[in-house]
Parts: sequence; structure tokens; C-alpha cells
Amino acid sequence: MTAFTRTLRDSVPVLLNAAVNERAFPGAYVVIGNAHGALYELGVGQLDWSESPQPDRHTLWDLASLTKVLATTMLAAQLAERGELDLDRPVQRYLPLWTGPGKELVSVRHLLTHTSGLPAFRPYDQQTRNPDSLAMLLFLTELERPAGNRTVYSDIGAFVLGRVVETLGSARLDALAAERLFGPLGLRETMFRPPPELRSRIAPTEIDTLRGGLVRGAVHDERAYYLGGVAAHAGLFSTGADLSRFAMMLLRGGRLDSVRVLDDRTIDLFTRYADSTLSNRALGWQKPERDGMRDRFPSSSWAGSYMSSRAFGHTGFTGTSIAIDPALDLFIILLSNRVNPTRDNPGITGVRRRLADVVVTARRQQLGLTLNHGLR
Repeated sequence: MTAFTRTLRDSVPVLLNAAVNERAFPGAYVVIGNAHGALYELGVGQLDWSESPQPDRHTLWDLASLTKVLATTMLAAQLAERGELDLDRPVQRYLPLWTGPGKELVSVRHLLTHTSGLPAFRPYDQQTRNPDSLAMLLFLTELERPAGNRTVYSDIGAFVLGRVVETLGSARLDALAAERLFGPLGLRETMFRPPPELRSRIAPTEIDTLRGGLVRGAVHDERAYYLGGVAAHAGLFSTGADLSRFAMMLLRGGRLDSVRVLDDRTIDLFTRYADSTLSNRALGWQKPERDGMRDRFPSSSWAGSYMSSRAFGHTGFTGTSIAIDPALDLFIILLSNRVNPTRDNPGITGVRRRLADVVVTARRQQLGLTLNHGLR
């Protein structure tokens, strides 16, 4: 056992069990590793606040907005790598019916960097629960501002990007992700719309009286739910075991075992700062904050204070996050259901930061790096 793993063994249980005691979430599972695999894993708490099992590496979690990067962004990256998708072409090149004032100036890159001018979201599920009508409302949403004017994290922008991906792939998002990503990588526990027989392994999310009570086995996000459970911004479920393999693939430059799903240059393109003076965004992914950034919301809590400038990651509303730092050869996966029993619980942000700081501090010490090393 290395000094790094000893530090994790001594500090991570204290941190996560304290979070359970502070009711940040009923349970969580963490995986910390590098390009060679998991170095430390831990489950704490239980799946629900009522008596239930402790999470393990095969517990299925509603990933929420991790769907944006693990499925939608990675599929877009594959299409760009193949020359089928030009990031700087107007979205209307691929979706001719996506029209409205100013939309002719919106590029695919704008969608990926959340600078399209689209609003963050609209509660369209309160207007209709018909999937076709809901999809049409999302598709017809007008811009709030000119493209490139400001960074506004947008579920609607992700929805439109998903339509681009589906159009070019000639299939629905879940089928494309299974065929081009999850299947080749051997991720057998990563899926949209998990079948009923897996329900006992799924961490429940929120109590939603409109949907019959405790949500378990169906996507938490209302828009994704009424779209049928498959959406570009939410709907993906996965486990600590599968996500650690996905993180290993990214640290290995797009390759896992004998399979390559992306070129390392494509991963570099999609995970570098799009404009570090403007925001903490890459293409789809998020980056650590830098001094002088104009747009910093949502914050990069997954990165803590000490990850390098090469780090990239994302969070999910349900309490999930993934952080990857190629400079430190490190990944941190935190899976929780902090929305159980209600979304009015902000404790996860502090937990993410504290976890990242503990892990990265120990990793830098192992590598002989100071916290303000030039990697930052």
C-alpha cells in the first residue's frame, strides 16, 4: 500500500461518513484511480434514508447531467473526428428546421460551450407531458441573447446538440451510445431506461407526488422523463465499476484494452479551455476556474482548489460528479443521490470540493509537487 492509498484510506471514510451524518446524501460511492485502474473505492451510508443496503460498485445511479459529457459530447467528438461534424458550421446546416431570430449565427461549438444564447431551461413539462409536444417546445425555444455573448449552462442547448448527433448518426441517442461507446468499452451497466429487474440495485432519487412518489429506476429530470427517458441532457444510469473504466479510457487517450473510441488529439481538443478568459468551459466538459474568468456558473466544485489546468470534469444534479486530471494521472468519481428525498439540499457542493482537495493534495505529495506547482 502506497502513502497515497493510505491517506485515502484514512481520510476519505471520515469525510464521506461525515457527509452522511450531515445529511448531504443518504449514501454514496467513490472511486479514485489512474490510467491503470481503481486505486481506492468506498461505499458509505445506504441507498435510502429508510433501512436499505449500502451502495457498492455495482449500484446504479441516475447520472443526470453527466449524460451530457459521457454520451452526447463523446458522440459529437466521434463525429467531429470522422469529419462528419464541423464544430464551426451553423447548427442549421444539420438541422434546417431549427429557425428563429439569430439562430442562423449559432454554431455547434456554441452549443458545446453553452454560449448559444439559449436559456438555461424552460419548465415545459408543466405545459405538456406528451413527448412529441415537449420535444417541439424545446426545439422551438427562442434565443435569449446573441450567440457568443455570454456563457449560460443550458439543458436546451444540450437537447439541440443531441438532435444534431441523432441526425448525423441516423439513430436515437441511446442506440448510438450503446453501439459506439458503451458496447465497445464493455460498459454493461451503463444505459438509458434500466429494465425493471435492475430496480433493487438503483439508488432512488426524489419523492415526486406527480409521478406517484419515490422515483426509482426512472430518470429524475422531469423533461427527460416526459421525453421517454432518453435525452441528451439527462437519462443515463451507470455504476462506479463502469465509470472507472470510462475514466481510464480518457486517461489512456481514448483507448481501453484493445478498443479505441477516440483519438487522443480529439480528447485534447474537447477537454482544453475554449476561452479561459470567458468561462470554465471546454467543449461539453467543464474546467477548473481561473482568475479573471467572466462567467463561472455553475462552479467547478468537482475540481476543488488544486487540480491542474489540464483537468476536466462535470457534475450531475442528482449528486454525481466525475473529475479527471491527466497531468496528475488521476480520476475521482463521486456517485450519490443527494436529491433523496428532496432536491432542496445543497450540501453536495462542499463535499465535492473537500473530497477533491483531500485526494489531489495527497496525489501531489506522492508526486513531489507543491500545491501551487506550475501544473496549475
